[in-house]
Amino acid sequence: MNSLRDEIRFLFSGQGMPYEKVCLMVAAVVCIVLGTMLSSNISHDAKVAVIDLDNSAYSHELTSRIDASEYMEVTTVLNTPVDPTTLFYRDQAVAVVYFPRGLEKDRYTGTASNIGVFYDNTNTAQSSDIKVALNELIGLDNAAAQGDTGSTNDSLSGSVGLADRNLFNPSGSNYNVEVQGFLFFFGSMFFTFATIGMVPRLRLAHQLDKILLEGTPWDILVRLVPYGGCLIVSFVFGMTILRLLGDMTFSGSLLLFLAIQLFYVMTVGTLSTLFGWTAANPGIASSRMILFIPGGFILGGPTGPLSFYPDWVIAISHLFPLTWEYHFVRDIIERGAGFADISKEFGAFLIYMAAILILFCAKFFSARRALLKHRAQDEKHRRDLQQLSLTDGTTMGQTE
Repeated sequence: MNSLRDEIRFLFSGQGMPYEKVCLMVAAVVCIVLGTMLSSNISHDAKVAVIDLDNSAYSHELTSRIDASEYMEVTTVLNTPVDPTTLFYRDQAVAVVYFPRGLEKDRYTGTASNIGVFYDNTNTAQSSDIKVALNELIGLDNAAAQGDTGSTNDSLSGSVGLADRNLFNPSGSNYNVEVQGFLFFFGSMFFTFATIGMVPRLRLAHQLDKILLEGTPWDILVRLVPYGGCLIVSFVFGMTILRLLGDMTFSGSLLLFLAIQLFYVMTVGTLSTLFGWTAANPGIASSRMILFIPGGFILGGPTGPLSFYPDWVIAISHLFPLTWEYHFVRDIIERGAGFADISKEFGAFLIYMAAILILFCAKFFSARRALLKHRAQDEKHRRDLQQLSLTDGTTMGQTE
């Protein structure tokens, strides 16, 4: 009983992780917030791009039918030949439909023809609903052409088929999705554990006040360098294992990927020190990792296709740094994108990074002002006590 009372006293003392609050917060977030965000398990209005080389009334009709489907939304229609892989960068599309020249002519002359479909297979679940919807659409169209549905158009006689191709991860390997996703998630999580208690540690060691008074924000951020270097090396080491022992694909440039990681590590490290700034000790700071790391893993794509989420969820997901990491991983590693292909997304990430740095600098200078104010008050209090002591000494001398 003495041990139990002692542990209960420690639990509510604030010296460790505030588990009595964390457990309730986790339950509320999982059941309310994530329950709302992850309520859908099918693709709603998944983005589809159309390359229409036929540009006929029939191809326009098929495009309208695709757009009318609850599973798909046509976001781009092109009438010139384009490499379909470029339309998948930055998650702009889940599928690309290719209408060849002469499609309408073959339809009326009785010639069998194929419509090409390219699927983004970086997540095997995201294209399953679209495949079913497209097959149903083409099946109904062929049935109507043969008069099986009571169609009055007897001039249609050709049959249309789908020639599909899975891109980027044709074998549907877990090494390219789940395992790779866990690599970046756990790496980022333990990097945060290693850095989030930095400011509380400096405060307990009586070093923080000196940095605030004599240094700059970079005197704190530069301490992230060795941890960031270890994280980047671990990413490369892990991907090497997945490539040699598994069947992970790496289609892009390793140098470009490493360059992006420099910015990613700085961003996560800055957020880590910012979230842990006010913690009383490193142990309490570690519990705050849950506020900005797991969200990116849940909503960034590894656990579920982005086409399952509403647009507002995808927008909110960009508040988490790991979401950006997964976007770059899919584009560079799996889709083979170059710097020009990800320039828009990288520019947006730089804005995100700049906002975090501004918040960190504001926190640093705010802490400096608070420290100077506190020291000024202590100095004023010391002078008042000294003056009071002198006054009391003078009074005692006069009395004597």
